Amino acid sequence: MRRDDRDDPFDDLFREIERMMNEMMGDDFDMHVERGGTGGQTGFGTETHVDIHEADDVVRVIADLPGVEKDDIDLKCDGEMLTISAVSDHREYDERVRLPAQVDEHSATATYNNGVLEVNFDKAEDSADIDVQ
Repeated sequence: MRRDDRDDPFDDLFREIERMMNEMMGDDFDMHVERGGTGGQTGFGTETHVDIHEADDVVRVIADLPGVEKDDIDLKCDGEMLTISAVSDHREYDERVRLPAQVDEHSATATYNNGVLEVNFDKAEDSADIDVQ
């Protein structure tokens, strides 16, 4: 099979990187993006890129969603996982992104400009210490 005939020419590369990271990290490495969707034309696997940035008190997720209208984007978060769903004329996105830290999902703000989605979360406060008496 010629390389041009594959659905995702980078799939082998990503698998090899993940294999090497698993070997290095003891099979606990997670690349944060779980592929979703129901067919070859869905998801972030082809021409979409997701970046996750973590600062002292903020987590920022930036995702490319080319060809999608702002009103067609649906975001959900449970504090640990962000689900991004969107539909365009040519593609469906349905992705779950594991966040690097627990966040306050009610603090989320999102902007969408020129095909780039940016979602910002405040990190959740640490659990309170409980004194045993």
